[in-house]
Amino acid sequence: MEKITVKTHKKNELIDITSEIKGIIEALNMQNGICLIFCPHTTSSLTINEAHDPSVKGDIIYSFNKISPDYKEFRHVEGNSGAHVKSSVMGSSINLIVNKGKIMLGQWQGIYFSEFDGPRTREIWIETISK
Repeated sequence: MEKITVKTHKKNELIDITSEIKGIIEALNMQNGICLIFCPHTTSSLTINEAHDPSVKGDIIYSFNKISPDYKEFRHVEGNSGAHVKSSVMGSSINLIVNKGKIMLGQWQGIYFSEFDGPRTREIWIETISK
């Protein structure tokens, strides 16, 4: 298993980790198979989305803050229930196809780590299965 450490700087932030994942695939000299990326945190997540236009990241954060703001009615004592909700909606893992040494993403797609309770230092776990 491989690991990536991500340091976030804001409460809500999307960080492009595509190059790190590609680097792992290259370092392992993996040609064909599956790459599983897992986020072991309850207030952050993973997603695949557009990586060409940087304004998309802000639009996603804006939308999630509208969907789940920090309501005073939340009962969780840590005060980060909104982050738990956002993380649950996004999800904790991504499966990627590796073909001829490349992760198969659409033309505009990138892999994002999504922080909803930062700033923090986070870990992402990567497991590969070669064919």
